[in-house]
Amino acid sequence: MRLLFIGDIVGKPGREILRQALPGLIAERELDLVVANAENAAAGSGYTPKIHAELADAGVDAVTLGDHAFRRREVLPLLEDKPNVVVPANHPAEATGRRWAVVEARNGERALVTCALGQLFMKPIDNPWRAVDRVLAEAPVDVRVRLVDFHAEATSEMQVMGRYLDGRATAVLGPHTHVATADERVLPGGTALQCDVGMTGPHESIIGRRVDRVLQATLTGMPHAFDVAEADVRINGAVVETASDTGLAMSIERLMVNEAEADRLAAVS
Repeated sequence: MRLLFIGDIVGKPGREILRQALPGLIAERELDLVVANAENAAAGSGYTPKIHAELADAGVDAVTLGDHAFRRREVLPLLEDKPNVVVPANHPAEATGRRWAVVEARNGERALVTCALGQLFMKPIDNPWRAVDRVLAEAPVDVRVRLVDFHAEATSEMQVMGRYLDGRATAVLGPHTHVATADERVLPGGTALQCDVGMTGPHESIIGRRVDRVLQATLTGMPHAFDVAEADVRINGAVVETASDTGLAMSIERLMVNEAEADRLAAVS
């Protein structure tokens, strides 16, 4: 299986470049499965049913959310109804949403998708390692491809999760910081790891938001609306190729699609 994990989709610019380029990317790269982190897809924070339909039409097969999962109330019925959207596995048991999903890829294989929140520099949350353990114990044993979105601030914590799951997960891939790390690798046990796959959205920004607004808020201490920026829009993600017999990773490749490449890909599909 060849799977693509897309980093944090930020606002309308991120959604638009994805709609433009993803069908061509699926065709050209022969992608079997596309998973996207979309917790920032609604004006920079949150997720909605309308956006879910948009992403599905573009070719996204499953969606992971993170610390902004519940930012918009209209998402709650979607989290109950849609079997291909997951919230962090270490949320309290009473919180709405699925902790894992099994989705069918274009090649007929099935894949497990789950996510968890880190603890360092984040709001207090349950133990992410034990939460992922529970997911792997609950998941069907015959589903060998297992993708873990670990939503964390610290690369050290991301590396701990990768090492902890090495040989038990196909890939441990991080969104959240919106800055791609140059550390993609396949660990000795066969788990692909990249601490952060980056952001799908405007890169002429401060992590997707208008530079002037963030500077004003930081320098004055006064509240300013952190509007989504618009320029230099890119898709960032990682492509992982898996072994058919074990489901473990054979390779991982950083992906970056800029606006010029998106124009070219629009013609492919």
